[in-house]
Amino acid sequence: MGNGLFANCCRQVTDLLFQPRSSGSPDERSPLLPKPPTSCAVFPEMPEAAQCAGLYPDIIPSEVVTGSLQKGTEYIQDLSETKDKEGTVTVCDKSGLRPGVGTVGLLRQTEASHAGTVLPADLGDRPAGLVDHAQSLEACQSCVKLEDSGLAHRSCRREEHVAAAGVGAGPGAHSAGQGEGQAAVRLHKASVSPDSVLKHRGPAPCPATPSSALPSSVGKAQPAQSAVVLPVSPGEVSPKAWDTSAGFVTEPTAWPSIRSSCDPDSQARVLPSKQQKQKKRKKKKLPLPEHPSGVALMNGSGPHDSLKGEKDAKQNGLEEADPGEDGNDQEVIVIQDTGFTVKICAPGIEPFSLQVSPQEMVQEIHQVLMDREDTCHRTCFSLQLDGNVLDNFAELKTIEGLQEGSLLKVVEEPYTVREARIHVRHIRDLLKSLDPSDAFNGVDCNSLSFLSVFTEGDLGDSGKRKKKGTEMEQIDCTPPEHILPGSKERPLCALQPQNRDWKPLQCLKVLTMSGWNPPPGNRKMHGDLMYLYVITVEDRHVSITASTRGFYLNQSTAYNFNPKPANPSFLSHSLVELLNQISPTFKKNFSALQKKRVQRHPFERIATPFQVYSWTAPQAEHAMDCVRAEDAYTSRLGYEEHIPGQTRDWNEELQTTRELPRKNLPERLLRERAIFKVHSDFTAAATRGAMAVIDGNVMAINPSEETKMQMFIWNNIFFSLGFDVRDHYKDFGGDVAAYVAPTNDLNGVRTYNAVDVEGLYTLGTVVVDYRGYRVTAQSIIPGILEREQEQSVIYGSIDFGKTVVSHPKYLELLEKTSRPLKIQKHKVLNDKNEEVELCSSVECKGIIGNDGRHYILDLLRTFPPDLNFLPVEGEEMPEECKKMGFPKQHRHKLCCLRQELVDAFVEHRYLLFMKLAALQLMQQKANKQESSVALENGASAENGAADSERPESEDGKIDNSVTGLDQVKELAETIASDDGTVDPKSREVIRNACKAVGSISDTSFDIRFNPDIFSPGVRFPESSKEEVQDQKQLLKDAAAFLLSCQIPGLVKDCLDHTVLPMDGATLAEAMHQRGINMRYLGKVINFITKTPGRAQLDHIFKIGISELITRSAKHIFKTYLQGVELSGLSAAISHFLNCFLSSFPNPIAHLPADELVSKKKNKKRKNRNLGNADNTAWASMTPQELWKNICSEAKNYFDFSLECENADQAAEVYNLQKITLLREISLKTGVQILLKEYNFDNRHKPTFTEEDILNIFPVVKHVNPKASDAFHFFQSGQAKVQQGFLKEGCELINEALNLFNNVYGAMHVEICACLRLLARLNYIMGDYSEALSNQQKAVLMSERVLGIEHPNTIQEYMHLALYCFANSQLSTALNLLYRARYLMLLVFGEDHPEMALLDNNIGLVLHGVMEYDLSLRFLENALAISSKYHGSKSLKVALSHHLVARVYESKAEFRSALQHEKEGYTIYKNQLGEHHEKTKESSEYLKYLTQQAVALQRTMNEIYKNGSNANIMPLKFTAPSMASVLEQLNIINGILFIPLSQKDLENLKAEVQRRQQLQESMKSGEQLEAEDKAVEEKEAEPSMPSTAIPLTQSSA
Repeated sequence: MGNGLFANCCRQVTDLLFQPRSSGSPDERSPLLPKPPTSCAVFPEMPEAAQCAGLYPDIIPSEVVTGSLQKGTEYIQDLSETKDKEGTVTVCDKSGLRPGVGTVGLLRQTEASHAGTVLPADLGDRPAGLVDHAQSLEACQSCVKLEDSGLAHRSCRREEHVAAAGVGAGPGAHSAGQGEGQAAVRLHKASVSPDSVLKHRGPAPCPATPSSALPSSVGKAQPAQSAVVLPVSPGEVSPKAWDTSAGFVTEPTAWPSIRSSCDPDSQARVLPSKQQKQKKRKKKKLPLPEHPSGVALMNGSGPHDSLKGEKDAKQNGLEEADPGEDGNDQEVIVIQDTGFTVKICAPGIEPFSLQVSPQEMVQEIHQVLMDREDTCHRTCFSLQLDGNVLDNFAELKTIEGLQEGSLLKVVEEPYTVREARIHVRHIRDLLKSLDPSDAFNGVDCNSLSFLSVFTEGDLGDSGKRKKKGTEMEQIDCTPPEHILPGSKERPLCALQPQNRDWKPLQCLKVLTMSGWNPPPGNRKMHGDLMYLYVITVEDRHVSITASTRGFYLNQSTAYNFNPKPANPSFLSHSLVELLNQISPTFKKNFSALQKKRVQRHPFERIATPFQVYSWTAPQAEHAMDCVRAEDAYTSRLGYEEHIPGQTRDWNEELQTTRELPRKNLPERLLRERAIFKVHSDFTAAATRGAMAVIDGNVMAINPSEETKMQMFIWNNIFFSLGFDVRDHYKDFGGDVAAYVAPTNDLNGVRTYNAVDVEGLYTLGTVVVDYRGYRVTAQSIIPGILEREQEQSVIYGSIDFGKTVVSHPKYLELLEKTSRPLKIQKHKVLNDKNEEVELCSSVECKGIIGNDGRHYILDLLRTFPPDLNFLPVEGEEMPEECKKMGFPKQHRHKLCCLRQELVDAFVEHRYLLFMKLAALQLMQQKANKQESSVALENGASAENGAADSERPESEDGKIDNSVTGLDQVKELAETIASDDGTVDPKSREVIRNACKAVGSISDTSFDIRFNPDIFSPGVRFPESSKEEVQDQKQLLKDAAAFLLSCQIPGLVKDCLDHTVLPMDGATLAEAMHQRGINMRYLGKVINFITKTPGRAQLDHIFKIGISELITRSAKHIFKTYLQGVELSGLSAAISHFLNCFLSSFPNPIAHLPADELVSKKKNKKRKNRNLGNADNTAWASMTPQELWKNICSEAKNYFDFSLECENADQAAEVYNLQKITLLREISLKTGVQILLKEYNFDNRHKPTFTEEDILNIFPVVKHVNPKASDAFHFFQSGQAKVQQGFLKEGCELINEALNLFNNVYGAMHVEICACLRLLARLNYIMGDYSEALSNQQKAVLMSERVLGIEHPNTIQEYMHLALYCFANSQLSTALNLLYRARYLMLLVFGEDHPEMALLDNNIGLVLHGVMEYDLSLRFLENALAISSKYHGSKSLKVALSHHLVARVYESKAEFRSALQHEKEGYTIYKNQLGEHHEKTKESSEYLKYLTQQAVALQRTMNEIYKNGSNANIMPLKFTAPSMASVLEQLNIINGILFIPLSQKDLENLKAEVQRRQQLQESMKSGEQLEAEDKAVEEKEAEPSMPSTAIPLTQSSA
């Protein structure tokens, strides 16, 4: 067809669909976007459709999207096929962009809502807004550079050379940098003065590389211009240790070394900067997305805020947090500059060039050099230009005389003790860089990744070299036996395959500090800094002196001190150079090791923001390691000896970062990054401290009290244990209440942090469960330790409501949070019967610290109580609750509703409110003469409706409610604005509706809860009696709403497969998203058993039961462990696991050997143990007893009766896998077990021995600070994609990715979701290699951040396999699919709807490589599973039949093929009718099969008749073409390409215009959208509202 022709065709389609905009002024497009072809219209952003999310949301005119992007490239699906068609259109069905079941929280709000509601407000109004928006984004894009993580996302291609950096990210992490002191001071200023913010800007990316801002299909490199420079936080200088004074940097860490110099080839990829066109740019305004209403709920102001408009936004406590408010006058300063190249000359190697950007600091060049293969062994050097030493913290553009081609000399500097230690540490890191032991041991934020084992490193460029032809012969497609359908064995070893690189090349036997340290005074004066002791691989023992001039051999031995230099002494500035000279093996292996290190994908080595623990690990040999030993004994609070002022003042850091300015995007990014960084550091420190406390390594501050009551301070963090000290929680359930209070408190902190009111401060809070104890770690309010609590508390109550005080400043601050948190201001009586006004629960205490800040703490009752679990004398619960056996006595009285439930309930009430008001207004119109009567009836009817709490929203919409709702909305706005224009009747309407839904205001919808209702000990004044009654009713309604709407809603979503949990964690997440607490798990399972489609919920039932069993076991395990002393830990844990899972009837616990237990010591130590006095009680547990306890725990806690007396019965009755139960219990309790095959069913010996228990890790709960701007961009991008604007969606999501990187560093769950969506878009837009590259990152990140067998990771593997296949890397695709299947078998088992999709994928790929028999095993399994979970009449099953038929056809078994295709045909005919395309296709295929069958029969007859001399017609056996296999793969994965004719395009265009007019005619469409949204939430469609056309995945 020819590229030119193709491009023209695209252009026509574009012109047809969208007339070019006349207003396109010349600088309307960002210079970062490639110039559009002259004849081609710039693809306008089509805001019309942005507003009508309904418009064929699945049809994406792909030519339109791709036409203006590309002058024909090879990718649009096999052009030969589409030659005669005018256009191709891409369709993604709902599963298509399903963001993956486990996306943690990121996509929560967007899922259910209509695309339109999520658009940034100013994008909706006018096309120009969006264009500006997209461009200014582009502008930022090229410069936002990701620092903490050392990964430049900007250029995907260069990634291989991006050196990792970031917290302990392997070599270079502890690198040297002179003068941290200066850094600290300078940065402190930066954190304070806004103008300096731009001075401390971070590095812009190597500007000459194509910015991946554009869908990477735009292959041309942009004119290099790093346009907008976002300030990089002061913390940027070193992602690791921040100076205490300002909360910022001290210990410099490896920088993102993004230089192209990292390898020789890459220079070719970087444009020489001379050719770069420079364009001046105006200052651009950057419109920021406002909180779209989807997010609003999260921030507490529900969608109804749009109703009250701006006026209210001002009072909703979000003034500061709402970036949209001054969205249009935010300026981003655009700095125009280009990168340049400098030459670096280091001792001993050839000079090389390095691409730099003027924004970078000299420090970053240091990091690059410390990560480069040939200079990585230097840490102590300065850079000099013409003999002048460059200041480490100067930006390159401020250095005089530094320009294109300047020569920078690396000059070795004299060592100090500190520099020498940093050097040794860095060398040790380089030696350990491939060793996974840190990841298995869960230290330094290392975690595992196995992707490279399965791809054998052939993803990306190297993969393209393989030819399709040769690929076919070499593939061995046979999967391991245990992966085949029907296999019952579930091996564990395959979970962590041994990586070839892990057997590290041994460079040295021992490198350790010498016992002769520190040098005596006379040697100090000779310049000796410290002594090292080394044993080389050749077994040579040497002593090394580190002196100010470098390293040399001395004459000391293990027992004789002789510091004189040996002969020869080999004085070398670097330890590596010295070792190279004395050990040939070291020289060879060290360089090989560095080569390997540099080749690894950066994502395999960057540190994660929070520690991830692995529940299995292989047996590792324990090697000598001086740095590890040193770290263990110097408590390593963060490098004390290097930090001015010793330990970090966590409270000051946490609060200072919150006070950073946040008026515009750069400031917010800076602030959010600082908050995130301090939080992750605080979490790590708190975790380490909590473990030290429980292990008994920290002295208590009240050592004389009994152990349970002790409190601790370590590293400026306060630790307390989860026991009821001083009967504080006596009325609430004692120790049980004291155990849950910290998590409730943490939820409160999380919520107040999210509302983010200026001037209100919360404590840094981390809750750690370790060895059966719960420890709360909190930052310390300045001055609180010096005074008594009574004096400090000036708001709230310290005795649960007896004495209560209030304070005007606190009321003012808390009032700002009351709206988003739905908390009602109320009065309570204190012990003197005085009324006290509060705006929180009574337990919430306000304390003004010595620093003058207003702190709130004890937020454990931020949310209203859950009446289903709080029986109150004389209170009657609604019918729905009684039916399900509520109220039920719980173990403690701190049960409260989740924030998600409160939000859902309020939204539900809002819909009710709008409908009631609309109904009344229409009645008024209809019969003006009897309006008064109507109103009274209306009111009484509504009260009825509200009481019975009917989920109205399911009854469909009220007819012509459009006009009605519009009126209500206008009316509500005018009444709220309180001008006297509204007639009393309309006021009456609103008042009635308010009353009916329980609003606290008469003039507008406003529902709030009083958290003190039903709180023991709290009394209310007479005056507020009526208000309290209303509040009680509201709480009952909310409790009923959970049972009557949320639980059925969850089950319905599971039936529709819009929610697909795979393990306990994903089920819990699905429940939590709907506001259902885990204590309702039993009710959810019961509800499932009563549901009509019970078989289709089998998987949910299984996950529910195993979650219920493991949670009950966890409760028992907790108290069991408290009675175990440290020496008996592994014996006790293995005994518990034997009782829990082994078939061995009477396991016996091994007590610690007697000869170790001396009688004398024991008497003294009795007191120290936290548990009961008898430390061996645990040994007497039997399996019968444990399972009896599990069943009674399940009954008491979850109200569910388990029918099993031991593990074998449980496995049989509920069809559970023991290996899955082992995984679940290990993850919940933090136990790490040895990676080996366990035989659970052996009746002759127990499954576990004490040697199998490797470790016990803490389970940590903490606050997750969010990147709000990035999140809004992400949502807007998703919305765009749903409306079919792939290109804009892609740009917005790229922008979100940038901002996420800017805040979180390179590794984060939300970045993972972003990359997945980007890869999906790249794939749909035909850029397969880019899709592959992005998806590879998503997989690596999911493995590292969520875990190697997390359900999310399994899905990422499946997507990656599809893109590998599209890039014709067939064997890799199969390996990845097999891995995904293995993980899924381990995590759940075979019987899961997702397994059908997986098996279809495997079957198709195998069909493609002509492994027909194998292919059939998988496809037939998929068919069976689909029939079970989707019903035998579903379209999915029809598709499955068709796939099986195709394989039979390839095997020439036409009878079976016909049988399956007939089944499929019948389903299509019944579901879609005779004339549907699918039905026709199927009938065509049937005809074809019949002909083939007849031909075959003829041939056979011929052979029978004529014997050997028969003349045989050659039969056509078709091996499937790769294109046809890929087409089927796309269909089952929810991506369709459908041809569109000219006529279709005309229709589409007409439809768009029609919608646009409709839109204009009803200006206030948002309201309807809110309504749609709620209705949709009922159906909880995932990302794509694909109901608009019947082209969903199922009908594929």
